[in-house]
Amino acid sequence: MTSPFTFWDARTAEEAAALLSKKGAMALGGGVDLLGEMKEGIRAPEHIVNLRSIPGLDKIQKTDRGWRVGATALLTDIADHADLRKDLPGFAESAEAVATPQIRNQGTIGGNLAQRPRCWYYRAAEFACVKKGGKGCPAEKGENRYLAIFGDGPCHIVHPSDCAPMLVALDARLFLRGPDGARDLPIADFYELPSKNALCEFTLKPGEFIEAVEIPTALPRSTYVKIREKDSFDFAIAACAIAGKIDGDHFTDARVVLGGVAPVPWRSVTAEANLRKNTIADAVEPASNSATDGARPMSQNAWKIPMTKAAVARAIRSFLPR
Repeated sequence: MTSPFTFWDARTAEEAAALLSKKGAMALGGGVDLLGEMKEGIRAPEHIVNLRSIPGLDKIQKTDRGWRVGATALLTDIADHADLRKDLPGFAESAEAVATPQIRNQGTIGGNLAQRPRCWYYRAAEFACVKKGGKGCPAEKGENRYLAIFGDGPCHIVHPSDCAPMLVALDARLFLRGPDGARDLPIADFYELPSKNALCEFTLKPGEFIEAVEIPTALPRSTYVKIREKDSFDFAIAACAIAGKIDGDHFTDARVVLGGVAPVPWRSVTAEANLRKNTIADAVEPASNSATDGARPMSQNAWKIPMTKAAVARAIRSFLPR
């Protein structure tokens, strides 16, 4: 049962920031994640600020710096945008990989990037885990099959977003709006490991929300590969986003970012180095094998290591001539 709250339709970004500065206020985009947390008793906002009522916040437009996508743009619209898919194929693929058509028709890019973890210890009210202000992570000695193999705790969640790893690989920037005005930052700096802040995965300041994401087109080749247990609807158990430049049969620049295996989108610099120093065909094995360097699986999730290698190998092979 949810607690009473006041619902506000914001008309401008500035008004939304002012409303979100109220005590107990939370932003609403598509509502897929927030409403779930409210039903589960994790969140009990006093005020809900609707961002989808802001005109133009859902725009997808090409600019002289690449593409700018408003925070309330629907995942379906990103996946189906022909011109964006031509310039940023991996981004369109990552949006298309999210959940089901029904959820993509409701979910927004801002919500996808800022969604909360799906760890059952966090989602279940009876567990006072470290992410909810308690002591320790029950998953360390409990059910950790689907949790992180990177990051070293004290919380072992995996970040659930499909779009985040791809946007990190593409060197995207986030534009944030808050009571003190607007700021932007590299999307990689938006995410924070539990060792720095176990309570929240983001560097949002109080009252801030995502206003837009800007994606350059400097890395024209990209792809996103997601491995999940159910093809119809599931979160990634391992995923790989690759973006770069190709000259002949070589990557001259490359970004490799893993999903479903860490509390944040996890960049693999060793896999990137192997992509740059080998032909694409010759890079498949060394890059995929090195992608899990430094992994520290728990008692039940060592199987994620070969799954991650398979996702990386599949992503690299997609760049081979057909």
